[in-house]
Amino acid sequence: MAVDRDAAVLLEGVTKVYAGRVHALRGVEMRVARGEIFGLLGPNGAGKSTLVKIMTTIVRPTTARGTILGAPVGHRPTLARVGYLPEHHRFPPYLTGRQCVEFFGAMSLMRRPERRARASALLDVVGMASWAERRVGTYSKGMQQRTGLAAALVNDPELVILDEPTDGVDPVGRREIRDVLLRMRDEGRTVFLNSHLLGEVEQVCDRVAIMLQGRVERQGSTRELTHESRSWRVTIEGATPAWLGEFAAFGAVALPEPGTDRKWIEFKSDDTAVLQALVDRLRADRIAVVGIRETRESLEDLFIRLVRDVDGRAKAVGAAAVGKGR
Repeated sequence: MAVDRDAAVLLEGVTKVYAGRVHALRGVEMRVARGEIFGLLGPNGAGKSTLVKIMTTIVRPTTARGTILGAPVGHRPTLARVGYLPEHHRFPPYLTGRQCVEFFGAMSLMRRPERRARASALLDVVGMASWAERRVGTYSKGMQQRTGLAAALVNDPELVILDEPTDGVDPVGRREIRDVLLRMRDEGRTVFLNSHLLGEVEQVCDRVAIMLQGRVERQGSTRELTHESRSWRVTIEGATPAWLGEFAAFGAVALPEPGTDRKWIEFKSDDTAVLQALVDRLRADRIAVVGIRETRESLEDLFIRLVRDVDGRAKAVGAAAVGKGR
């Protein structure tokens, strides 16, 4: 496997089969560039947490090729350069927030003065400075998540892996955590974000991977993943042009704009040359173009469509297998 120095995470052929021939991962391939926020999406049972645990050496893969920060997957010393916030993490309730963050620093072999300074700075960054000396047992779920985020950053990691970091956090807290993630990227860190909150992911992630039934179905930026759904609405004044049928291949239709004498010409294409050709024809006929708007499928719409497609394929395969068995 060729070395990719621009990749923080590079995975090929990652599989995990549990007892009873339960296939959690089925040949996962994924690339996360250094210095980006990368989102991992998928429904419950898709294999997201299993993949994260393989990356952090908590779970041993059945097969795996690839690298984490340039070292082979499973290389434990590399974890000193990785920060990790697991899903459903638990701190000892008798420790204070500061003690929890410092404890994580101690596990990373940080010297006491360094980890104390980092704990104070990070608790301030995540909005927990005023609660630093209170026991974690008095914290809300959102406060524990913020403290966990500080703990994941205490060792000044190059790669930060966050498993559902905004779980149980109120809207204000989620925005503050998003700001922290963006700051981490600006500092040159790589953030690997496992989340089921599609809106959150769409707002902060540079690229995403969608996992379904143990496989990566799609991977890329939101713009790249939704380019096939790109469509246009051109608002005009005047009569519908007689030649609009020439754009029928793109589903072009003219619709009246409610409450006005204007019309919308709507069509679907990911090629701006088609839009330009339409606008040129309108102007040649002296038809006023008063607005152009681009629309795309949202990440949520794409996700739901992929889930339905994969479920449909799985049901078809299952039905075919049953039919052969008769």
